[in-house]
Amino acid sequence: MKVVIQRVREASVRIEGKVKAKIGMGLLVLLGIEEADTQEDINWLTAKITKLRIFDDERGVMNLNIQQIDGEIMVISQFTLYASTKKGNRPSYIKAARPEMAVPLYESFLDKLQSLITKPLGTGEFGSEMMVSLVNDGPVTIIIDSKNRE
Repeated sequence: MKVVIQRVREASVRIEGKVKAKIGMGLLVLLGIEEADTQEDINWLTAKITKLRIFDDERGVMNLNIQQIDGEIMVISQFTLYASTKKGNRPSYIKAARPEMAVPLYESFLDKLQSLITKPLGTGEFGSEMMVSLVNDGPVTIIIDSKNRE
């Protein structure tokens, strides 16, 4: 699994012109799932996200995690994180998991992440055309791949 995590002041996702989810201060998580992903990737990655200390403490040092600032999280599925651009100019998404595998993993990721935080999780809708808006705070953007744990 790959995630792009953005520290945000606010974020929202629209589907067919209607707001599906909206958060204030917190994390926007773009989630890519590949065929090789398992529950072990979900467990490791959700723990990492919730413990990531990228919010400022009283001294202005990034030392606090999402729970410590009482922040919110929104997760958006994003198969394009597995784009391969090695050949030609049209990206290939061959490494991205197909929906029959990705949807259960996506739902398991959401369930596990929700169990680790106190506020309701905002989400998009898997496979939908989504319009995501955000105000990146910092800007702070972190990329994590569950296959690169060492």
